[in-house]
Amino acid sequence: MAEVINECDVVVIGAGPGGGSAALEASRQGLSVMVLEADPDVGTPVHCGECLSLEAVKNLKLDLPEEVIALDVEGIRVIFPDGTAKKLTEPGYVLEKHLFERWLIGEAEKLGAELHRSHKVKSAVKEFNSENKFSNWIIEGKGEQFPIKTKAIIDASGVAGFSAKYFGIGGEVEVIAGFQYEMLEVPNDGFLDFYLWPEYSPHGYVWMIPKEGGRANVGLVTTDKKGAVKYLENFIQDTYLSDNPKTNPPWRAEGIKTRPFGGTIPISGPRSQTVDEGLILVGDAAGFTSPLFEGGSHLALWSGREAAQVIAEAIESGDLSKSVLEKYETAWKNTFPPYDKILKGKTSLYGLTDAEMSEMANFLPEELGNMSPLQKLGIGLRILVKRPSLIRKGVISTLKSFGYSRAKYFGW
Repeated sequence: MAEVINECDVVVIGAGPGGGSAALEASRQGLSVMVLEADPDVGTPVHCGECLSLEAVKNLKLDLPEEVIALDVEGIRVIFPDGTAKKLTEPGYVLEKHLFERWLIGEAEKLGAELHRSHKVKSAVKEFNSENKFSNWIIEGKGEQFPIKTKAIIDASGVAGFSAKYFGIGGEVEVIAGFQYEMLEVPNDGFLDFYLWPEYSPHGYVWMIPKEGGRANVGLVTTDKKGAVKYLENFIQDTYLSDNPKTNPPWRAEGIKTRPFGGTIPISGPRSQTVDEGLILVGDAAGFTSPLFEGGSHLALWSGREAAQVIAEAIESGDLSKSVLEKYETAWKNTFPPYDKILKGKTSLYGLTDAEMSEMANFLPEELGNMSPLQKLGIGLRILVKRPSLIRKGVISTLKSFGYSRAKYFGW
């Protein structure tokens, strides 16, 4: 093994939202931090829809600078196959994701964190002390800073990242393909549009995420990974660039598609294991996305912060054993939405026909936010009386999954 040339308290693998949040919090805790980013630049390529609710921003105590905000938005509109639209009015932001991620890392650097771009981790070996207890990691890889000796690793390297690839930690996760275009001259009224239209996104949905100046991310997720691009092309031609759009409200985008971007997203819930000796997984690496609408930025940011806090306590105590770091698993299990219930509702949702999805929508109020328990009971009773076949197809589980996806501490 090559001579160790660098030492630090924590190595963060990946400079996305989870990695940036981890690096910032670890630096705030007074730890020495090295962030290893495999790409030449932070924030590119962009892999997601770039939105974050105000509730999440408050919970995460983020003071977002204006330059990272692409648009202040009013909430989400869910559009069903027959064009029926329902709103969840809850404010938030569409971000310039690459600028947001660079800002996060920049804040960490101000507190002493070191960022090393074009540094790809290839292996990591545990070292043990004379009592056969975990002591530290020796990390090797491609980049001038290797090898690195560190007390702890925070893995923010994505769904197919370091821990899964080299150690098989947490088992397999199911992924879905996400693909989108940035489009120009797309009008908006301050709402994000989510289309539950199986014709264009089997076992997924299509979105329109608006930005300032008429820009918008128009994209989809689908389990049909090979067909993702074709489905999106068809959707755009039939709606946003069509003289006879199906969209609600009806509009026609005068502009054209510009840059494409996308990636794979975990959808089967958290990995079965998210900690090991001196190691914590965050964000997509841990499987932390909402299983229904695949949002993950708020969960990545929270998990990065929590991981850094747990590791700081462990370093202070001198014990980075798996049993000590399991405090992190307890924390996210107590905080995140009930994944099993969301997955149950999602399965029921995609068991509905287009007509049944639209029928379900017609039982819902125009505004989906802040429904009282009495209102929810009333919806269930109406469905039971008027369309009992929907009950048999699990529509109540589907409706509950919408509520669970709007996580208590993070909004949409």
